[in-house]
Amino acid sequence: MKKPLTLADVQKFENMEFLAKQLVEGFITGLHQSPYHGFSVEFSEHRLYNNGESTRHIDWKVYARTDKLFVKRFEEETNLRCHILLDVSPSMYYPLENNGKLTFSILCAAALATLLRKQRDAVGLVTFSDRIEQQTPVRSTASHLNTLLILLQQQLDQQPTAKDTNVAEVVHHIAQQIPKRSLVVIFSDMLSKVDDLDEIFSALQHLKHQNHEVLIFHVMDRKTEEEFDFAERPYVFVDVETGQELKLQPSQVREHYRTAVEKYKRELALKCGQYKIDFVPVDISEPFDKVLYAYLVKRAKGR
Repeated sequence: MKKPLTLADVQKFENMEFLAKQLVEGFITGLHQSPYHGFSVEFSEHRLYNNGESTRHIDWKVYARTDKLFVKRFEEETNLRCHILLDVSPSMYYPLENNGKLTFSILCAAALATLLRKQRDAVGLVTFSDRIEQQTPVRSTASHLNTLLILLQQQLDQQPTAKDTNVAEVVHHIAQQIPKRSLVVIFSDMLSKVDDLDEIFSALQHLKHQNHEVLIFHVMDRKTEEEFDFAERPYVFVDVETGQELKLQPSQVREHYRTAVEKYKRELALKCGQYKIDFVPVDISEPFDKVLYAYLVKRAKGR
């Protein structure tokens, strides 16, 4: 990939399959060129060697090329089932000029689904706001991947509707539906009332109790949503979920706002750590491949 994809590229390009493949291929090429190239070898056929296990299936040809120990994977090892949960509530459409958080999350979800298919693993998609909007089966076929990418492309073109976010209810519902041990990947800004946190983590604990792995990508526009970096002039701030308006100058609330956001993020990260949930903050101005790398790290830990 000659240059990194931007949010503008995603919005103007009407072929999610091409974009996802481009992102995955560029990511894999980057792994080959990085110190972390241990992840990059034919990962549909190999996995990292774990200390203490039998050396019988080590691929010595790969070791000769990479100086890394990999074990040949067998068909029964490729049965990872991954459920991608995509928050499509109105707050995810911020910043509105490019539907930033949602656009970022959609491409990441498309690339992750493409990577899973490349590994012969099964993937399903759930979009949600205050309830489940769309849900697909969990499959590993090429035709199923194509269906997922079409759904993601369609979601990119939809307009936000006046709905809240209800992560807790959706996660409880998904936990009741998943019969086999799975990886649940959530793309969300996790913006809800502070008193909803206990409900959210009760739902996430529901998943953990059933032995599922959980990976949360906390998607934010760091410059404005965390740092409150606005020029010093009067603004009318509008809550994209409730429509409530507030007139003020940024300096009037900046320090209080930053403190509140930092406290909320810290509590999210702390709770996730307590429940052994992987919590990955991502900024929509960062490269998309940070998400794919975090997934591979999670996958390696889970083996």
